[in-house]
Amino acid sequence: MSTGDAFLVLSAFLASGVEFVEALTIVLAAGLARGWRSSLAGLGAATLVLAVVVIVLGPALTVIPLQGLRLVVGALLLVFGLQWLRKAILRASGYKALHDEDAIFARELADAQGAARLERAGVDWYGFTLAFKGVLLEGLEVVFIVLTFGSAQGSIPLAAAGAVAALVLVAGVGIAVRAPLARVPENSMKFAVGVMLTTFGIFWSVEGAGADWPGSDAALLGVLGFVLLFSFALVRVLRRERRTQLRTAEVQT
Repeated sequence: MSTGDAFLVLSAFLASGVEFVEALTIVLAAGLARGWRSSLAGLGAATLVLAVVVIVLGPALTVIPLQGLRLVVGALLLVFGLQWLRKAILRASGYKALHDEDAIFARELADAQGAARLERAGVDWYGFTLAFKGVLLEGLEVVFIVLTFGSAQGSIPLAAAGAVAALVLVAGVGIAVRAPLARVPENSMKFAVGVMLTTFGIFWSVEGAGADWPGSDAALLGVLGFVLLFSFALVRVLRRERRTQLRTAEVQT
C-alpha cells in the first residue's frame, strides 16, 4: 500500500468515525426517549436514501477526468478542512468549548422526551424523524468523504473500507454499551480530520492545477508535517493570548 493509499484509509476512517459517533448519539436519544422501533425505522430509511445517493453519484464521478476532479475535490476539501481545523484549533486553545457528547445526548434526550407523541402504523413520528434526520445528515458527510477521497485518489473501495471499519467499530461499541461514546477522544479526532482534509486539499489542488509533487504521493508526508506544525504553532500562540486575556479580566474584576 502506497503512502497515499494509507493516508486515504486513515482519513476516511477518522472522518467517518466522527460522523458515526454523532449519528449514534442521535439514534440512541431517539431510541431511549421514543422507542427503538421508531428509532431503528428512521435509521433504516436514512440508510436506504444514502444507498441511492451512492448508486447515483458513484458512477458519475468515475467519468470526470482525474486532473479536473482533483482540482475540484482539493478546493472543496480545503474549504471543509480549514473549517474543521479552525474549530479544532479554537477548542484546543480554549477559545471554544470542547465538544461534549454527553451534553449533546442529554439535550437530544430531553427534547425527545418533551415532544408530543404522534404515532402512525405503530411508529412514533418524532422518534422516526429525529433518527432519520440525524443519520441522513451525518451519513451524507460520510458519503461525500468516501466518494470524493476515493475518486480523487483513484480507489473508492479503499476509502469505503476505512468508512466501513469506522462504522463497525462505532456501531459495535454503541450496541454493547447503549450509551453515547463520551470517552472517544472526539476533539482530538476532529483535529486530526481537519489536518488530514487540509493536507489532501493542498495536495490535490496543486496536482489538479497541473503541478507535480516531488516524490509523488510521498510528498503527502511533507504537506502533513507543514500543516501540523502550523496548526500547533497557532494553538500555542492562541493559548498564550487566552491566558493573558483571562489574567487581565481577573485583575479588572
